[in-house]
Amino acid sequence: MPTYVTLGRFTEQGIRNVKQSPDRVNRARAAIEQLGGRMTLFVYTQGQYDFVSVADFPDEASAMSFLLSIGAQGNVRTETLRAFTPEEMQGFVAKLP
Repeated sequence: MPTYVTLGRFTEQGIRNVKQSPDRVNRARAAIEQLGGRMTLFVYTQGQYDFVSVADFPDEASAMSFLLSIGAQGNVRTETLRAFTPEEMQGFVAKLP
């Protein structure tokens, strides 16, 4: 399954409702599972981003649907990176001319 790393920041609405954040994470985990994926890591962070999550999705469409639904709630803004394993990278490098 493709892996995605998401860097997130609270919006003004999200920080006003920060006490609900742990519950939102649980709902996000459940939504990912309903799409056939799994959240493998979620941590709150200090600095430029308020949290980092790592999730596996069965395909890009599932990942995009989830991210759009999270963004539409208005509590966080995200930046998502497609992640690759060392084995996948080896396959990419092997195809170089």
